[in-house]
Amino acid sequence: MSGHSKWANIKHKKGKVDAIRGKITTKISREITIAVKLGGSDPTGNMRLKLALQKARENNVPKENIQRAIQKGAGALEGSNYEEIKYEGYGPGGVAIMVDAMTDNRNRTAADVRHLFSKYGGNLGETGCVSWMFKQKGLFVVEHGQAEEEELMLLSLDAGAEDFDASEGEFEITSDPDDFEQVLEALEKNNIPTVVARITMIPETTAALAGDESIKMMKLLEALEDHDDIQEVYTNFDIPEDMDED
Repeated sequence: MSGHSKWANIKHKKGKVDAIRGKITTKISREITIAVKLGGSDPTGNMRLKLALQKARENNVPKENIQRAIQKGAGALEGSNYEEIKYEGYGPGGVAIMVDAMTDNRNRTAADVRHLFSKYGGNLGETGCVSWMFKQKGLFVVEHGQAEEEELMLLSLDAGAEDFDASEGEFEITSDPDDFEQVLEALEKNNIPTVVARITMIPETTAALAGDESIKMMKLLEALEDHDDIQEVYTNFDIPEDMDED
């Protein structure tokens, strides 16, 4: 069991939640609306909605915001027409970055994303330029103290998880996306709370940066995450622990 967290960017994002609470609520509400619009308002048959609602719970999104987002998706309330766009590119030092955006103005968002990449020493690339470095996986993070390590490992692997990692302060469980729901159900059935439970893009290898490149990369990630149209940012940048705690 490695003591090194391969998914430091997720912990970094958790630490930023309070600073951008309003923006996170808006982004998750938008995701709920789109999920309902595409697959209906019943999460039982709509995995995308189930994941969006899980994310809303993780981030303490108010119930009234969730209900309003569902009503917008179902057509009961008026809302903007958003389209989903993916961007791929490179940060300082050639670090891989993928961006999921949801926008009502494709030209504006593309220009903004290109500007941010350029401003912090990166460059936007063609579709497919870095996506091959990532795999879609189910990811669960359980804090130490919520379960015994061996018990949690056996439980998650029996439920279909692919890997189990004990890092400082938390346990990280990964699964195939198709097995995400049954692993989540196993954790819930055994009353084991998660701080992260989502289907995400995980890098197959990570890249470390130092000095100015590391600082620029952090600024680029924060600028992208802070943009109103950007829902998710994935990177293979291995965030140093001293930065992760800031």
